[in-house]
Amino acid sequence: MPNTTLTALAAGTIQVGSLLVNRIGLGTNRIKDNAGAHELLHRAVALGVNFIDTADMYQRHESESTIGHMLAPYPNGLVIATKGGMHPMDYSVQNDPAYLRNAVEGSLERLKVSRIDLYQLHRIDKAIPIENTVGCLKRMQDEGKIRHIGLSDVTVEQIERARKVAEIVSIQNEYNLLQRKHESVVEYCELNGLAFIPWYPIVKGKPGEGVIERIAAVHKVTTVQIAIAWLLQRSPAMLPIPGTLSIEHLEANIAAASIQLTPDEFAELSRI
Repeated sequence: MPNTTLTALAAGTIQVGSLLVNRIGLGTNRIKDNAGAHELLHRAVALGVNFIDTADMYQRHESESTIGHMLAPYPNGLVIATKGGMHPMDYSVQNDPAYLRNAVEGSLERLKVSRIDLYQLHRIDKAIPIENTVGCLKRMQDEGKIRHIGLSDVTVEQIERARKVAEIVSIQNEYNLLQRKHESVVEYCELNGLAFIPWYPIVKGKPGEGVIERIAAVHKVTTVQIAIAWLLQRSPAMLPIPGTLSIEHLEANIAAASIQLTPDEFAELSRI
């Protein structure tokens, strides 16, 4: 059973622009407006989760609306990050400035805020120069609608182009114990003071799990907890946002912060 006396603060803190948050956040791609989500969100906040990640496309706006309905007005220090740039209905990439402006306005309304703490470009439209897209977000930042700008699913080259237009404080790419194609992006973030937010941070039922299971058994925890512990030890830039609809899993995810992998265990997991 997870140690529910632990809080997200046990994972340490990380700077996301001017915002200081605990290093285990909550992903909300499956959150809908129901009693279970209400209980989950409030339990997360009670356990010290102060970074909640959503997007306008999650559940076709319902994730944002649920967070706004259930948590606003937000407690001091609670950071709500969202994403835009993909159409919620057909998931097509949309970086047109007019579309992005409407997307930001919609997120502001659904989240019930006057300024979005962290607005992340969900995907890059290869037909539109990234400088133009980030320039649009920079204008809305200057207008006070966005506090900080982040990017998602990008390369180092795209990050560097974007940083010439506006300050970028975070990158959200797929990354976990078994999917490490973005190692160079993690290293770039660590060297340049950007937060790296791995989406799909947990692993289940894939090759290499035998090693994960063996180490999990030694620590008497789950393989998911080992995957989160590995991420936290992989880089101080790491800000995992495991998503769940279960309070039991939420508590277990937070308890993963107490797991200290030995150097040999960390190295063995890294070699998978």
